[in-house]
Amino acid sequence: MTQAVAAPTTTITVRLLGRLELNVGAVPVRLAGRHAQALAALLALRPRPRLRDAIAADLWPDFEGPSASSLRQALWLLRTGLSASGIEPDRILDVGLETLGIRADVRLDLDTVAFENLAAAGPQGATAAIEIYRGDLAEGLGHECFAADRERLSDRYEDALATVAEARLAAGDVDGAVDAATRLLLRDPLREEAHAVLIASYGLTGSRSQVVRQYRRLCEILDGELSVRPLPETEAVYMLAIDRTVARSAERAAALGLRRSPLGRPVLARIMA
Repeated sequence: MTQAVAAPTTTITVRLLGRLELNVGAVPVRLAGRHAQALAALLALRPRPRLRDAIAADLWPDFEGPSASSLRQALWLLRTGLSASGIEPDRILDVGLETLGIRADVRLDLDTVAFENLAAAGPQGATAAIEIYRGDLAEGLGHECFAADRERLSDRYEDALATVAEARLAAGDVDGAVDAATRLLLRDPLREEAHAVLIASYGLTGSRSQVVRQYRRLCEILDGELSVRPLPETEAVYMLAIDRTVARSAERAAALGLRRSPLGRPVLARIMA
């Protein structure tokens, strides 16, 4: 008796962080129009079959009658994009009279899942996570249904940047720490731990003016936005950074044979001898 051979599992790779990218197996799928892209992104995030009315309400909550027709158009464009790439749409989509979703036998490979798993795996995982994060969720798609997930993932990304910055600083990778802290502050200037990493980094390899400038910038932001002072641990980082720059300057002066004149000016010791 011949045993039936199971059909190979179809794998869909969806890149949701940044601009949407969709591949079925090794085949890229091009989707025309933001309605189709938004539908594909939403189905990837919530693949189980749901009522079409619920999907339409997620994508177009401000419309009443037109939302159903918008969903029909988006579905048609999605099916057209799959067909144009040589993919039979019914291999991917679970389309019922009133429901729509992704077939249960389809394997979804989402960058959002990989990102969250790595971000929760300590400093090494966070380092890999920030490389996956190409941009915010469904970038370019302004549909409100992505807002909550977009904010949650953005927060995880910023937390991962903070973890990486502090881990790199502790490991002596000052340049890497500065890079991660700077990327974090570009997204959220209020992240005090990123300012502290920069202050500490400048204390190790920079100048006193860099340390003071970064500290003052932090004070201005905190006072302007929250009317508070830096945390005590940040103040301690600042004082240590200042001490390190002064000590480093004294070491350089000693190496050059410099000492202070009675007027406070640096002079060569051998000239004054």
